[in-house]
Amino acid sequence: MAERSTSFPDFRPTAGELIRACAARHGDCLFAVLGDERLTYGEVEARSARLAKGLLASGVGKGTRVGLLAPNGPDWIIGWLAAARIGAVVSMFNTYSKARELSWVLRHSDIALLLTADRYLGHDYLARLEEAVPGLAESEPEVVFVPSHPYLRSVWSFGESDRPWAGRVDDLAARSTRSGGVTDELLLAVEAEVTPADPMVVVYSSGSTAAPKGAIHSHGAVVRHAHNLWQFRDMTADDVLYTPMPLFWVGGLSFTLVAAMHAGATLVFEEQFEPGATLDLIERERVTQVLGWPHMAKALVDHPSFADHDLSSVRGGTLAALQPRVPGEPEVPRANALGMTETLGPHTIAPKDEPVPPDKVGTFGQAVPGIEHKVVDAVTGEDLPAGEVGELWIRGYPVMLGLHKVERDQVFTPDGWYRTGDGGHFDADGHFFYRGRLGDVIKASGMNVTPRDVELELEALPEVALAFVTGVDHPTRMQDVVAAVALAPGASVSPEEIQQRLKAQVASYLVPRHVAVFADPTELPWLDSGKVDRRTLAKILEDRFTEGPT
Repeated sequence: MAERSTSFPDFRPTAGELIRACAARHGDCLFAVLGDERLTYGEVEARSARLAKGLLASGVGKGTRVGLLAPNGPDWIIGWLAAARIGAVVSMFNTYSKARELSWVLRHSDIALLLTADRYLGHDYLARLEEAVPGLAESEPEVVFVPSHPYLRSVWSFGESDRPWAGRVDDLAARSTRSGGVTDELLLAVEAEVTPADPMVVVYSSGSTAAPKGAIHSHGAVVRHAHNLWQFRDMTADDVLYTPMPLFWVGGLSFTLVAAMHAGATLVFEEQFEPGATLDLIERERVTQVLGWPHMAKALVDHPSFADHDLSSVRGGTLAALQPRVPGEPEVPRANALGMTETLGPHTIAPKDEPVPPDKVGTFGQAVPGIEHKVVDAVTGEDLPAGEVGELWIRGYPVMLGLHKVERDQVFTPDGWYRTGDGGHFDADGHFFYRGRLGDVIKASGMNVTPRDVELELEALPEVALAFVTGVDHPTRMQDVVAAVALAPGASVSPEEIQQRLKAQVASYLVPRHVAVFADPTELPWLDSGKVDRRTLAKILEDRFTEGPT
C-alpha cells in the first residue's frame, strides 16, 4: 500500500458543520431516495434544522438522550441530524428488536425523548412500545412517568399516531415557529457550542457478555473516520449507492451514510431487501455501487430475473459478484478490511484498486492512518513480534469514547489501548492477517451474535435443560448460528418448534438456523471435570450442519 496520511475534512467535524457543508457544496444534488420520496442535500439540511429547533423548543439540549427507532430512509437521517446537531446524544435502536429487547435498551440508554416509526413491514412499533414500557399506555403526551424507564418523558412518531402518549414528529418540528419561535440565530449559537469532543451517538452491538454493549462515539470520530477512509475508496458525487445495511449499525452509519455525505453521493433505500424487487430498484435508479453482505450478492445473482436486468451502471461496492468483469479474465485477489463497532468500522484496510501480491493473499490490509495497533500475548499482555499470532490491541482517533455505563478502566488499559478480542498477526510489512475471534462471537451474515445470549433464551424454554450455541462456517453468510439442546426429563419438542418460539422473543438473526435436539443431557459429550465438552460438541454440530460451496 502506498504511503498515506490522515485525511480529515476542512471544516470543524461536528454534525451541524457536516450537514451545512453538504448543503453548501451539494445543495441541489439528490441525497436520499425511498420510494417516491426524493430529498436533496439542501432539503435535508432545512428539514433537520426545523426539527432541531422543535427539539430545542421542547427542552432538548446538549447531552439529552434521544432515541431513534426507525428503518433506513429520510426520516432516520433527519432525526439523527436534528438531534446530533444541537448536541443531544443519539442512541440508535435496532428495528429487529422485540418488546423485551427494546425495553432493556430503552432503559439502559437513559432515553428522555424517543423518535420512532409508527409501523414498518407489519411491525406496530407503538404497540411494541406499550408492551416494552409498562404504564406507557396510560400516560399523557410529554408527561411519561414510569418507574421501569425513569428518564423517559416523551415519544414522537414519524408517521401517524393513534396513541394519546405519542405525538407526531411533524408537530414537534412545528414548535420552532410558535411563541416567538426558536430562531436561526439561536440554532447557530447552539451548534457553535457542540464540539468534536462531545458524544454524538451510542451504537448498540452484541458483545462478549450476555447483554448488548453501547459504544459511545464522538462527533469528531464519526465525521473524521468516514472522511479518512474515503481515500481508500472510489466514491464521488456522481455515485448512486444502494445498501440494505441498517443505519443503526456502523456499516450503515459510518461506512455508508457519512461517507456518502462527504462525497455528495446519492443514497437509495428500500423498505425490504427482496432480490427481484431489489434488482428492479438497482436498474431503475442506475445504482453505481452496491454495499451489503456477501449472502445478498448470492441472492441477487441466483434470482431468475438476474440476467434480464441491465446492471451496467454498477461499477463498485462490496458485492463483487455484481461488478462487471472482462470475460475470461481471472479474478484478482483483493484485501479485506477489518473493523468493529468500537472503531466505527475498518481500522485496517487496503485500497480497492490495488491487487494483493501473492505473498499477501489473505491480508486484511494495513493500519488506517491515525490508528495504532499492536499484537500481544492474550494472557500476559506482552508485545509480540511480527509474525506471531496474538490478541490485537488498538488505539487512535476513531476508537470509542467508552462503553455506556461501564467504567473506563474496565474498557481500556491504563495507557489507552482497547483489547479487541481479535486474533491474528502483522507481517514485517505491516499487513494484518486475521485469525478469528479469540472469544466466541459469531459473525452471522455480518451481524455479531453472542452465543450465551442465545443459550439463555433456549434454556428459558421449559422443555430445555441445557443449551449450547456455536457458529459454523457458511460459504456466503460467513457463519450460521447453530444450537444443541438437551431436553428436560419427559419433555418433547421439535427443532422447528424451538425456532418458531424463539422468533417471537428475539431478533430474527439470533434464532439458530439449525437445532440438534438431544433426549437428555447424558447424550451430550462430557469432560471428566463434569463440564460439557464444548469443543467436541462444536465439532459434532459443524460436521452435521456445515454447508459446502454452492
